[in-house]
Amino acid sequence: MNVYDFDDTIYDGESVLDFFFYYLKKTPYLVRYVPKVLYAITKYKLGKVTVEQALSTYAPFIEDYFKNIDDFEADCVDFWDRHMHKIRPFYKELQQPDDVVVTASPEASMAVICERLGIKHCVGSLLDPKTGKISRLCMRSKKVPAFLEAFPDAEIDNFYTDSEKNDRPLIDMAKHAFIVKGKKIVQIK
Repeated sequence: MNVYDFDDTIYDGESVLDFFFYYLKKTPYLVRYVPKVLYAITKYKLGKVTVEQALSTYAPFIEDYFKNIDDFEADCVDFWDRHMHKIRPFYKELQQPDDVVVTASPEASMAVICERLGIKHCVGSLLDPKTGKISRLCMRSKKVPAFLEAFPDAEIDNFYTDSEKNDRPLIDMAKHAFIVKGKKIVQIK
């Protein structure tokens, strides 16, 4: 089984950040949150925020904002229509029928892109699209229990990620691991 991180791995960028800017265009008052969002993404990428800190700090903002979204599913379709070009070409070359994406991105926002790419299995953060309530934040060490809950007996043959630091627990589980940086894929294990 091949397992992939999504953001900055299969997807060229951070889809959560791109979603934020997508909603910023629809609701310009979000501009006041730009510094906070950029700061949060930077802290996450540097491994300087725990899952618990992220959840307690950002969950109230997300829940509050979701109260203003009329049709999240339609927004996801529109978002992915506009962002399909950011899927890195290497993925189609390596794709297998049993691929799994394990991502911090919400499963609700990933459903459309996974269907379009033919990815049947996505393990991500759990967010209620109607309320914005987060019940699972699937990042760093929390990716392993989420993955094992979905695939208790699975072995990871190959794992692809952009971050050796943030995805160390999945790298350790895999037989082989690869770092994706732009167009380069480097085996690290």
